[in-house]
Amino acid sequence: MWRKIGVFSAVLLLAAAGASARDLALKGGTVLTISGGVIENGIVLIRDGKIADVGRDVRIPPGVRVIDVGGAFVMPGIIDSHSHIALTDINEITDPVTPQIWMKEALEPGSDSIRKTLAGGVTTVKTMHGSANVIGGVNVTIKLKYDRRVEDLIIPGVRQPLKMALGENPKRLYGSKGRSPSTRMGNAYVARKAFTEAREYMARWDRYKKDRAAGKKDIKPPKKDLRMETLRQVLEKKITIDCHTYRADEIVWIIDFCREFDIDLMQLSHCVDGYKVADVMAEAGVVHGGWIDWWGFKEESYDGCPWGFQIMYEAGVKIVINSDSADEGRYLFRNAAKVLKYNDIPENEVLKMITLNAAESLELGDRIGSLEKGKDGDVAVFDRHPLDSTTKCLLTIIEGEVFFDYARDSVTAQGGSR
Repeated sequence: MWRKIGVFSAVLLLAAAGASARDLALKGGTVLTISGGVIENGIVLIRDGKIADVGRDVRIPPGVRVIDVGGAFVMPGIIDSHSHIALTDINEITDPVTPQIWMKEALEPGSDSIRKTLAGGVTTVKTMHGSANVIGGVNVTIKLKYDRRVEDLIIPGVRQPLKMALGENPKRLYGSKGRSPSTRMGNAYVARKAFTEAREYMARWDRYKKDRAAGKKDIKPPKKDLRMETLRQVLEKKITIDCHTYRADEIVWIIDFCREFDIDLMQLSHCVDGYKVADVMAEAGVVHGGWIDWWGFKEESYDGCPWGFQIMYEAGVKIVINSDSADEGRYLFRNAAKVLKYNDIPENEVLKMITLNAAESLELGDRIGSLEKGKDGDVAVFDRHPLDSTTKCLLTIIEGEVFFDYARDSVTAQGGSR
């Protein structure tokens, strides 16, 4: 199967004159649209990087490149909403509050971690500051356009989340340095102090602007503070929150904290105890981002429970499967398959955990996450159903361009090392 697709993908360079490099038709596969059912022997037509049509009787215009994917499965590009790939640095461990750090400054478009992740059908990731600080840096959501310009990777027009972290990581790191936080109470204090100061900073600037508008003379603007400027954007809802947390008590705490400061909490990452407070998470509309069977690797993770996905699903929690790993990112489809082993959740709902749910957690549900007309032409092609334990990714396509071709890029397909 992959040999046939490899032959057709080699023809990609032979597009007819006048056709866009981002025009492509995938023909003959089983199309898992995620939002509109399954289409046997379907066609996905991409024009200028966007999905122009999906169905069985789609007319393919002359000059559009065609890849025959008969016998394969076609699905939306996989989305990882918690990753640390494509970065030269991850943690700024000089202070427990570092919102002035922006991860886009550390992007490495030529990172081999991008190529590895593309091999798993992943097209979009939120790559993040680490969990050393209570308030870390601002994350960045990117398309995995390997070796392109930084600005080509970053998805425009979307709110980026600020990374926060509770629990062992910040208290252990800064406690070992003999400074706060060294306890969970210290974590809470550090977070509350920072956002209280940000409110006061906003008030000073608002007062200055009001006085200036009123024509007052001899007034000086407050001193600019880059840390406070970022937290101000959080308070103004221009930036959201993604919080690293494991324990049930801390899950409830961060939800209450964000209500207290009226800030938008989008995702709880790791969230091992989420099933214990599924009703609280569902009511708050917070996304669970985590793993199906990682547990026991530190004190906070002892209560990991793969059956917890069933509890959260039935409670109405939006579930997303994350990698948090440069290696696991290419196996998100396999981790999704594990959900079926432990839980009675429909296959399409499981696939949403690595596609549409993840897109919505990034506030990109109108652009990616399902195969629908008008959305970005981000597609993954597998030789078997993506939840089959023996499947492999054949093609990873971003906005109509093939960024991974198993026949071309896999060492296995080449019959040995290169």
